[in-house]
Amino acid sequence: MSSCPALPEGFDFTDPDVYQQRVPLPELAVLRQTAPVWWNAQPHNIAGFQDDGYWVVTRHADVKAVSTNPETFSSRTNTAIIRFNEHIQREQIDSQRLIMLNMDPPEHTRVRQIVQRGFTPRSIRALEAALRDRATRIVASAKAEGTGDFVTDIACELPLQAIAELIGVPQDDRAKIFDWSNKMIAYDDPELAITEEIGTEAAMELISYAMNLAAARKECPAKDIVTALVAAEDEGNLGSDEFGFFVLLLAVAGNETTRNAISHGMHAFLTHPDQWDLYKRERPSTAAEEIVRWATPVQSFQRTATQDTELGGAHIKQGDRVGLFYSSANNDPEVFDRPEVFDITRDPNPHLGFGGGGPHFCLGKSLAALEIDLIFNAIADAVPGITLAGDPRRLRSAWLNGIKELRVSYV
Repeated sequence: MSSCPALPEGFDFTDPDVYQQRVPLPELAVLRQTAPVWWNAQPHNIAGFQDDGYWVVTRHADVKAVSTNPETFSSRTNTAIIRFNEHIQREQIDSQRLIMLNMDPPEHTRVRQIVQRGFTPRSIRALEAALRDRATRIVASAKAEGTGDFVTDIACELPLQAIAELIGVPQDDRAKIFDWSNKMIAYDDPELAITEEIGTEAAMELISYAMNLAAARKECPAKDIVTALVAAEDEGNLGSDEFGFFVLLLAVAGNETTRNAISHGMHAFLTHPDQWDLYKRERPSTAAEEIVRWATPVQSFQRTATQDTELGGAHIKQGDRVGLFYSSANNDPEVFDRPEVFDITRDPNPHLGFGGGGPHFCLGKSLAALEIDLIFNAIADAVPGITLAGDPRRLRSAWLNGIKELRVSYV
Protein backbone atom coordinates (compact mmCIF):
# COMPACT_ATOMS: atom_id res chain seq x y z
CA MET A 1 0.00 0.00 0.00
CA SER A 2 2.90 2.35 -0.68
CA SER A 3 2.48 5.77 -2.22
CA CYS A 4 2.91 6.03 -5.95
CA PRO A 5 6.27 7.75 -6.61
CA ALA A 6 4.95 9.69 -9.61
CA LEU A 7 2.06 11.31 -7.68
CA PRO A 8 2.41 14.31 -5.39
CA GLU A 9 2.38 13.41 -1.69
CA GLY A 10 -1.17 13.43 -0.31
CA PHE A 11 -2.89 13.44 -3.73
CA ASP A 12 -6.51 12.30 -3.41
CA PHE A 13 -8.58 11.24 -6.44
CA THR A 14 -11.79 12.34 -4.69
CA ASP A 15 -10.58 15.79 -3.66
CA PRO A 16 -13.35 18.20 -4.76
CA ASP A 17 -10.77 21.01 -5.14
CA VAL A 18 -9.08 18.96 -7.87
CA TYR A 19 -12.32 18.49 -9.84
CA GLN A 20 -13.18 22.16 -9.60
CA GLN A 21 -10.10 22.72 -11.77
CA ARG A 22 -9.91 19.60 -13.97
CA VAL A 23 -10.31 15.83 -14.22
CA PRO A 24 -7.00 14.25 -13.07
CA LEU A 25 -6.50 12.24 -16.28
CA PRO A 26 -2.66 12.46 -16.32
CA GLU A 27 -2.47 11.08 -12.76
CA LEU A 28 -4.97 8.31 -13.57
CA ALA A 29 -2.86 7.41 -16.64
CA VAL A 30 0.20 7.02 -14.40
CA LEU A 31 -1.73 4.59 -12.20
CA ARG A 32 -3.07 2.57 -15.15
CA GLN A 33 0.54 1.96 -16.18
CA THR A 34 2.23 1.52 -12.81
CA ALA A 35 -0.34 0.57 -10.16
CA PRO A 36 -3.74 -0.12 -11.76
CA VAL A 37 -5.33 -0.82 -8.37
CA TRP A 38 -3.74 1.67 -5.97
CA TRP A 39 -4.36 2.47 -2.30
CA ASN A 40 -5.23 6.14 -1.91
CA ALA A 41 -4.58 7.01 1.72
CA GLN A 42 -6.78 9.72 3.25
CA PRO A 43 -6.83 11.51 6.61
CA HIS A 44 -9.00 9.42 8.93
CA ASN A 45 -12.75 9.78 8.23
CA ILE A 46 -12.39 12.69 5.77
CA ALA A 47 -14.93 10.92 3.50
CA GLY A 48 -17.34 10.07 6.35
CA PHE A 49 -16.64 6.33 6.49
CA GLN A 50 -14.45 6.07 9.63
CA ASP A 51 -11.55 4.73 7.56
CA ASP A 52 -8.18 5.81 6.15
CA GLY A 53 -8.62 5.58 2.39
CA TYR A 54 -9.84 3.52 -0.55
CA TRP A 55 -8.57 1.65 -3.60
CA VAL A 56 -8.40 3.50 -6.95
CA VAL A 57 -9.39 1.15 -9.81
CA THR A 58 -8.21 2.65 -13.10
CA ARG A 59 -8.30 0.03 -15.87
CA HIS A 60 -11.37 -0.61 -18.01
CA ALA A 61 -11.22 -4.40 -17.45
CA ASP A 62 -10.96 -4.06 -13.66
CA VAL A 63 -13.81 -1.53 -13.42
CA LYS A 64 -15.98 -4.01 -15.35
CA ALA A 65 -14.85 -6.92 -13.17
CA VAL A 66 -15.88 -5.12 -9.97
CA SER A 67 -19.17 -3.86 -11.48
CA THR A 68 -20.27 -7.34 -12.52
CA ASN A 69 -19.48 -9.01 -9.18
CA PRO A 70 -21.91 -7.63 -6.58
CA GLU A 71 -21.37 -10.64 -4.29
CA THR A 72 -17.77 -9.57 -3.64
CA PHE A 73 -18.18 -5.83 -4.16
CA SER A 74 -21.22 -4.41 -2.39
CA SER A 75 -23.07 -1.18 -3.16
CA ARG A 76 -25.09 -1.44 0.03
CA THR A 77 -22.38 -1.57 2.71
CA ASN A 78 -21.16 2.04 2.34
CA THR A 79 -23.36 3.18 -0.59
CA ALA A 80 -22.04 3.96 -4.08
CA ILE A 81 -21.09 7.55 -3.18
CA ILE A 82 -17.33 7.65 -2.71
CA ARG A 83 -17.11 10.73 -0.52
CA PHE A 84 -19.45 12.45 1.89
CA ASN A 85 -17.89 14.69 4.53
CA GLU A 86 -16.34 14.09 7.90
CA HIS A 87 -19.37 15.43 9.77
CA ILE A 88 -21.93 13.04 8.27
CA GLN A 89 -23.54 10.66 10.75
CA ARG A 90 -23.51 6.95 10.02
CA GLU A 91 -27.32 6.79 10.10
CA GLN A 92 -27.44 9.42 7.33
CA ILE A 93 -25.27 7.13 5.17
CA ASP A 94 -27.34 4.05 6.04
CA SER A 95 -30.63 5.80 5.21
CA GLN A 96 -29.41 6.10 1.60
CA ARG A 97 -29.69 2.33 1.21
CA LEU A 98 -33.33 2.93 0.27
CA ILE A 99 -32.08 4.29 -3.08
CA MET A 100 -31.67 1.64 -5.80
CA LEU A 101 -28.13 2.80 -6.57
CA ASN A 102 -27.14 1.68 -3.05
CA MET A 103 -28.82 -1.75 -3.04
CA ASP A 104 -27.44 -5.21 -3.70
CA PRO A 105 -29.25 -8.21 -5.16
CA PRO A 106 -31.75 -9.71 -4.39
CA GLU A 107 -33.38 -6.49 -3.09
CA HIS A 108 -31.95 -4.51 -5.97
CA THR A 109 -33.21 -7.11 -8.45
CA ARG A 110 -36.79 -6.82 -7.18
CA VAL A 111 -36.90 -3.01 -7.33
CA ARG A 112 -35.14 -2.81 -10.67
CA GLN A 113 -37.52 -5.31 -12.27
CA ILE A 114 -40.41 -3.06 -11.31
CA VAL A 115 -38.89 0.26 -12.40
CA GLN A 116 -37.68 -1.22 -15.68
CA ARG A 117 -41.33 -1.13 -16.80
CA GLY A 118 -40.90 2.60 -17.23
CA PHE A 119 -37.82 2.28 -19.42
CA THR A 120 -38.83 -0.22 -22.07
CA PRO A 121 -37.83 0.69 -25.63
CA ARG A 122 -41.53 1.24 -26.25
CA SER A 123 -41.86 3.73 -23.35
CA ILE A 124 -38.82 5.66 -24.58
CA ARG A 125 -40.10 5.69 -28.19
CA ALA A 126 -43.42 7.00 -26.93
CA LEU A 127 -41.61 10.04 -25.49
CA GLU A 128 -39.54 10.77 -28.59
CA ALA A 129 -41.94 13.06 -30.47
CA ALA A 130 -42.71 15.13 -27.35
CA LEU A 131 -39.02 15.42 -26.50
CA ARG A 132 -38.05 16.39 -30.06
CA ASP A 133 -40.63 19.15 -29.91
CA ARG A 134 -39.33 20.26 -26.50
CA ALA A 135 -35.70 20.24 -27.72
CA THR A 136 -36.67 22.47 -30.65
CA ARG A 137 -38.51 24.89 -28.37
CA ILE A 138 -35.70 25.01 -25.78
CA VAL A 139 -33.13 25.98 -28.44
CA ALA A 140 -35.48 28.50 -30.12
CA SER A 141 -36.11 30.16 -26.78
CA ALA A 142 -32.36 30.29 -25.98
CA LYS A 143 -31.74 31.89 -29.37
CA ALA A 144 -34.49 34.47 -28.83
CA GLU A 145 -33.82 35.49 -25.26
CA GLY A 146 -31.00 33.33 -23.90
CA THR A 147 -28.65 34.67 -21.27
CA GLY A 148 -25.69 33.19 -23.04
CA ASP A 149 -25.21 30.60 -20.30
CA PHE A 150 -25.58 27.33 -22.19
CA VAL A 151 -26.07 25.32 -18.98
CA THR A 152 -29.12 27.28 -17.84
CA ASP A 153 -30.54 28.07 -21.28
CA ILE A 154 -30.24 24.66 -22.90
CA ALA A 155 -28.40 21.84 -21.12
CA CYS A 156 -30.50 21.67 -17.97
CA GLU A 157 -33.87 21.97 -19.65
CA LEU A 158 -34.37 18.81 -21.70
CA PRO A 159 -33.27 16.20 -19.09
CA LEU A 160 -35.55 17.81 -16.55
CA GLN A 161 -38.49 17.94 -18.94
CA ALA A 162 -37.84 14.33 -19.99
CA ILE A 163 -38.01 13.08 -16.41
CA ALA A 164 -41.08 15.16 -15.67
CA GLU A 165 -42.65 13.79 -18.86
CA LEU A 166 -41.65 10.23 -17.97
CA ILE A 167 -43.16 10.27 -14.48
CA GLY A 168 -46.02 12.64 -15.21
CA VAL A 169 -44.99 15.63 -13.08
CA PRO A 170 -47.29 18.55 -13.96
CA GLN A 171 -45.53 21.30 -15.93
CA ASP A 172 -46.02 23.83 -13.11
CA ASP A 173 -44.10 21.68 -10.63
CA ARG A 174 -41.05 21.09 -12.82
CA ALA A 175 -39.06 24.07 -11.54
CA LYS A 176 -39.38 22.69 -7.99
CA ILE A 177 -37.87 19.36 -9.06
CA PHE A 178 -34.99 21.21 -10.72
CA ASP A 179 -34.37 23.31 -7.63
CA TRP A 180 -34.45 20.34 -5.25
CA SER A 181 -32.12 18.21 -7.37
CA ASN A 182 -29.63 21.07 -7.69
CA LYS A 183 -29.54 21.52 -3.94
CA MET A 184 -29.03 17.81 -3.32
CA ILE A 185 -25.81 17.52 -5.30
CA ALA A 186 -24.27 20.94 -4.68
CA TYR A 187 -23.09 20.33 -1.11
CA ASP A 188 -19.37 20.40 -2.03
CA ASP A 189 -19.49 23.74 -3.84
CA PRO A 190 -19.22 26.76 -1.54
CA GLU A 191 -20.24 29.23 -4.25
CA LEU A 192 -23.67 27.64 -4.33
CA ALA A 193 -23.82 28.21 -0.55
CA ILE A 194 -25.79 25.04 0.00
CA THR A 195 -25.31 23.46 3.40
CA GLU A 196 -25.78 19.75 4.17
CA GLU A 197 -29.00 20.74 5.94
CA ILE A 198 -30.41 22.48 2.86
CA GLY A 199 -29.44 19.47 0.73
CA THR A 200 -31.13 17.05 3.12
CA GLU A 201 -34.20 19.26 3.30
CA ALA A 202 -34.41 19.37 -0.50
CA ALA A 203 -34.15 15.57 -0.66
CA MET A 204 -36.94 15.20 1.90
CA GLU A 205 -39.16 17.64 0.00
CA LEU A 206 -38.61 15.80 -3.27
CA ILE A 207 -39.32 12.40 -1.66
CA SER A 208 -42.44 13.74 -0.01
CA TYR A 209 -43.64 15.27 -3.30
CA ALA A 210 -43.13 11.92 -5.07
CA MET A 211 -44.85 9.97 -2.30
CA ASN A 212 -47.90 12.22 -2.60
CA LEU A 213 -47.88 11.67 -6.37
CA ALA A 214 -47.75 7.89 -5.80
CA ALA A 215 -50.58 8.02 -3.27
CA ALA A 216 -52.72 10.03 -5.71
CA ARG A 217 -52.16 7.46 -8.48
CA LYS A 218 -53.02 4.56 -6.19
CA GLU A 219 -56.32 6.29 -5.47
CA CYS A 220 -56.93 7.31 -9.04
CA PRO A 221 -54.81 5.44 -11.65
CA ALA A 222 -53.82 7.25 -14.86
CA LYS A 223 -52.10 6.18 -18.05
CA ASP A 224 -48.62 7.11 -16.87
CA ILE A 225 -45.51 5.58 -15.50
CA VAL A 226 -46.31 6.34 -11.86
CA THR A 227 -49.41 4.20 -12.16
CA ALA A 228 -47.41 1.43 -13.83
CA LEU A 229 -44.93 1.43 -10.92
CA VAL A 230 -47.16 1.88 -7.88
CA ALA A 231 -50.61 0.67 -8.85
CA ALA A 232 -49.73 -2.37 -10.95
CA GLU A 233 -51.31 -5.49 -9.50
CA ASP A 234 -49.49 -8.14 -11.51
CA GLU A 235 -45.81 -8.61 -10.70
CA GLY A 236 -45.48 -6.52 -7.57
CA ASN A 237 -45.23 -2.77 -7.25
CA LEU A 238 -43.31 -0.07 -5.41
CA GLY A 239 -44.43 1.18 -2.02
CA SER A 240 -44.95 4.95 -1.87
CA ASP A 241 -41.63 5.39 0.01
CA GLU A 242 -39.78 3.24 -2.55
CA PHE A 243 -41.29 5.34 -5.32
CA GLY A 244 -40.16 8.49 -3.48
CA PHE A 245 -36.56 7.26 -3.40
CA PHE A 246 -36.77 6.19 -7.04
CA VAL A 247 -37.75 9.74 -8.06
CA LEU A 248 -34.87 11.05 -5.94
CA LEU A 249 -32.50 8.81 -7.91
CA LEU A 250 -34.03 9.93 -11.23
CA ALA A 251 -33.69 13.58 -10.29
CA VAL A 252 -29.94 13.20 -9.83
CA ALA A 253 -28.99 10.22 -12.00
CA GLY A 254 -31.25 11.19 -14.89
CA ASN A 255 -31.06 14.94 -14.67
CA GLU A 256 -27.62 16.09 -13.49
CA THR A 257 -25.69 13.49 -15.50
CA THR A 258 -27.40 14.14 -18.84
CA ARG A 259 -27.21 17.90 -18.30
CA ASN A 260 -23.45 17.65 -17.71
CA ALA A 261 -22.99 15.36 -20.73
CA ILE A 262 -24.75 17.96 -22.89
CA SER A 263 -22.66 20.84 -21.44
CA HIS A 264 -19.38 18.95 -21.90
CA GLY A 265 -20.51 17.86 -25.36
CA MET A 266 -21.13 21.46 -26.45
CA HIS A 267 -17.76 22.52 -25.05
CA ALA A 268 -16.07 19.61 -26.86
CA PHE A 269 -17.74 20.56 -30.15
CA LEU A 270 -16.77 24.23 -29.81
CA THR A 271 -13.16 23.38 -28.97
CA HIS A 272 -13.02 20.80 -31.80
CA PRO A 273 -14.65 22.80 -34.64
CA ASP A 274 -13.87 20.06 -37.19
CA GLN A 275 -16.15 17.73 -35.20
CA TRP A 276 -18.91 20.36 -35.02
CA ASP A 277 -18.70 20.84 -38.81
CA LEU A 278 -18.84 17.07 -39.29
CA TYR A 279 -21.81 16.80 -36.93
CA LYS A 280 -23.75 19.56 -38.70
CA ARG A 281 -23.16 17.87 -42.05
CA GLU A 282 -23.69 14.21 -41.20
CA ARG A 283 -25.41 13.92 -37.78
CA PRO A 284 -23.74 10.55 -37.03
CA SER A 285 -25.73 8.31 -34.72
CA THR A 286 -22.45 7.51 -32.90
CA ALA A 287 -22.10 11.07 -31.56
CA ALA A 288 -24.10 10.66 -28.33
CA GLU A 289 -21.98 7.73 -27.12
CA GLU A 290 -18.73 9.61 -27.77
CA ILE A 291 -20.08 12.66 -25.93
CA VAL A 292 -20.80 10.46 -22.90
CA ARG A 293 -17.36 8.83 -23.07
CA TRP A 294 -15.66 12.22 -23.40
CA ALA A 295 -17.69 13.82 -20.61
CA THR A 296 -17.97 10.85 -18.22
CA PRO A 297 -20.41 12.84 -16.03
CA VAL A 298 -20.00 10.47 -13.05
CA GLN A 299 -16.26 10.34 -12.38
CA SER A 300 -16.47 7.58 -9.83
CA PHE A 301 -18.70 5.39 -7.71
CA GLN A 302 -17.55 2.97 -5.05
CA ARG A 303 -18.11 -0.57 -3.84
CA THR A 304 -17.07 -2.20 -0.55
CA ALA A 305 -15.33 -5.60 -0.43
CA THR A 306 -17.46 -8.23 1.31
CA GLN A 307 -14.45 -10.58 1.67
CA ASP A 308 -10.69 -10.60 1.14
CA THR A 309 -10.01 -10.67 -2.57
CA GLU A 310 -7.45 -9.82 -5.24
CA LEU A 311 -7.82 -7.36 -8.10
CA GLY A 312 -5.22 -6.15 -10.56
CA GLY A 313 -2.42 -7.53 -8.40
CA ALA A 314 -3.64 -5.78 -5.23
CA HIS A 315 -4.78 -7.62 -2.08
CA ILE A 316 -8.06 -6.07 -1.00
CA LYS A 317 -9.29 -6.74 2.52
CA GLN A 318 -12.89 -7.29 3.56
CA GLY A 319 -14.39 -3.88 4.40
CA ASP A 320 -12.05 -1.90 2.11
CA ARG A 321 -13.71 0.67 -0.13
CA VAL A 322 -12.99 0.33 -3.84
CA GLY A 323 -13.36 3.35 -6.17
CA LEU A 324 -14.40 2.74 -9.78
CA PHE A 325 -12.90 5.55 -11.84
CA TYR A 326 -15.00 5.61 -15.02
CA SER A 327 -13.08 8.59 -16.41
CA SER A 328 -9.91 6.51 -16.28
CA ALA A 329 -11.57 3.44 -17.83
CA ASN A 330 -12.93 5.63 -20.64
CA ASN A 331 -9.40 6.78 -21.48
CA ASP A 332 -7.78 3.34 -21.30
CA PRO A 333 -5.57 2.94 -24.40
CA GLU A 334 -5.89 -0.86 -24.10
CA VAL A 335 -9.54 -0.42 -25.15
CA PHE A 336 -9.74 2.87 -27.07
CA ASP A 337 -7.62 3.91 -30.01
CA ARG A 338 -6.29 7.43 -29.26
CA PRO A 339 -8.68 8.01 -26.33
CA GLU A 340 -7.49 11.61 -26.00
CA VAL A 341 -9.18 12.41 -29.34
CA PHE A 342 -12.82 13.55 -29.42
CA ASP A 343 -14.16 11.54 -32.35
CA ILE A 344 -17.94 11.48 -32.88
CA THR A 345 -17.62 8.64 -35.41
CA ARG A 346 -15.87 6.35 -32.88
CA ASP A 347 -17.27 2.87 -33.33
CA PRO A 348 -17.26 0.53 -31.51
CA ASN A 349 -17.24 2.62 -28.35
CA PRO A 350 -17.40 0.34 -25.28
CA HIS A 351 -17.17 3.24 -22.80
CA LEU A 352 -18.28 2.87 -19.18
CA GLY A 353 -20.02 6.25 -18.92
CA PHE A 354 -23.26 4.41 -18.10
CA GLY A 355 -21.51 2.11 -15.61
CA GLY A 356 -19.39 -1.00 -15.98
CA GLY A 357 -22.22 -3.44 -16.65
CA GLY A 358 -23.68 -5.68 -13.99
CA PRO A 359 -26.82 -5.00 -11.94
CA HIS A 360 -26.29 -1.24 -11.71
CA PHE A 361 -25.85 -0.55 -15.43
CA CYS A 362 -27.69 2.71 -16.14
CA LEU A 363 -31.41 2.09 -16.49
CA GLY A 364 -31.94 5.29 -18.48
CA LYS A 365 -29.12 4.80 -20.99
CA SER A 366 -31.38 4.84 -24.06
CA LEU A 367 -33.33 7.85 -22.77
CA ALA A 368 -30.09 9.77 -22.09
CA ALA A 369 -28.68 8.95 -25.53
CA LEU A 370 -31.97 10.05 -27.12
CA GLU A 371 -31.94 13.38 -25.25
CA ILE A 372 -28.33 14.10 -26.25
CA ASP A 373 -29.11 13.25 -29.85
CA LEU A 374 -32.26 15.40 -29.96
CA ILE A 375 -30.70 18.47 -28.33
CA PHE A 376 -27.62 18.56 -30.58
CA ASN A 377 -29.79 18.07 -33.67
CA ALA A 378 -31.90 21.03 -32.54
CA ILE A 379 -28.78 23.16 -31.86
CA ALA A 380 -27.27 22.28 -35.26
CA ASP A 381 -30.55 23.22 -36.97
CA ALA A 382 -31.31 26.48 -35.16
CA VAL A 383 -27.97 27.91 -33.98
CA PRO A 384 -25.27 26.26 -36.13
CA GLY A 385 -23.00 29.29 -35.63
CA ILE A 386 -22.93 28.99 -31.81
CA THR A 387 -19.53 30.05 -30.42
CA LEU A 388 -17.72 29.87 -27.11
CA ALA A 389 -17.65 33.07 -25.06
CA GLY A 390 -15.65 31.91 -22.04
CA ASP A 391 -14.10 28.96 -20.27
CA PRO A 392 -16.47 26.54 -18.53
CA ARG A 393 -16.85 27.06 -14.79
CA ARG A 394 -16.65 23.69 -13.13
CA LEU A 395 -18.62 22.30 -10.20
CA ARG A 396 -16.69 21.60 -7.01
CA SER A 397 -17.62 17.96 -6.43
CA ALA A 398 -15.86 14.81 -5.25
CA TRP A 399 -17.50 12.54 -7.82
CA LEU A 400 -19.41 14.50 -10.48
CA ASN A 401 -17.77 16.00 -13.55
CA GLY A 402 -20.05 19.03 -13.59
CA ILE A 403 -20.14 22.35 -15.44
CA LYS A 404 -21.93 25.17 -13.61
CA GLU A 405 -21.68 27.75 -16.37
CA LEU A 406 -20.67 27.76 -20.03
CA ARG A 407 -20.85 31.17 -21.71
CA VAL A 408 -21.73 31.05 -25.39
CA SER A 409 -22.99 33.34 -28.11
CA TYR A 410 -25.95 31.93 -30.06
CA VAL A 411 -25.59 34.18 -33.09
